Amino acid sequence: MDRGRGGKRGGRGKRSEDKDVHLSKSMSYVLRHGATQMGLQMTTDGFLFVEDLLAHPQFHLYTLEDVERVVSKNDKQRFKLRSHPEDGRLQIRANQGHSLQVMDLELKPVLAGSPDCPAEAVHGSYLRNWPSIQQQGLSCMNRTHIHLSTGLPGEDGIISELWLVRLADGTEFFWSENGVLLTAGDAEGKLLPKYFTRALKLKPTRCILPLQ
Repeated sequence: MDRGRGGKRGGRGKRSEDKDVHLSKSMSYVLRHGATQMGLQMTTDGFLFVEDLLAHPQFHLYTLEDVERVVSKNDKQRFKLRSHPEDGRLQIRANQGHSLQVMDLELKPVLAGSPDCPAEAVHGSYLRNWPSIQQQGLSCMNRTHIHLSTGLPGEDGIISELWLVRLADGTEFFWSENGVLLTAGDAEGKLLPKYFTRALKLKPTRCILPLQ
């Protein structure tokens, strides 16, 4: 009997976790890409009123408490909540990853020689993308920035890591509020292969990939 009750609690916990994952993914899509086509009005700095989000049919199963929990527990801090400066209503924004044009994400410029300027940065991708990246470099694709980090992540889904030197030819880099290194790349939105220092395949065994 006790095991049965424990199993039910575990089942409820799993359902709650799945619900949070679904909400996180849905909010990421809306706040980064889909707000306009879903009829949701976003401010120029990327914020959306939480009450408007929850009023949309896609989010009718969720509550304010669900949103606050997902934001607070997200390990990558993908979202930011704030009170509107005039009326105090709660707003939410994605910290980075936008294809929508957002005027001000409160990005912090990375200055050469400053203590927070990394010597090199990392971009994680799937191994199947390596031949294209090897030839053409990294691209913003449909986003406003290329995303980088300063160390190898431990995510199971990433099987290839491309290590990059930070550009020294005027390309601008920024820190997002949640500690992601961002760059719009060159005029074509790219970081070219000549700036790669090495490429590592992490799975099933770690090895260095040829750059050329």
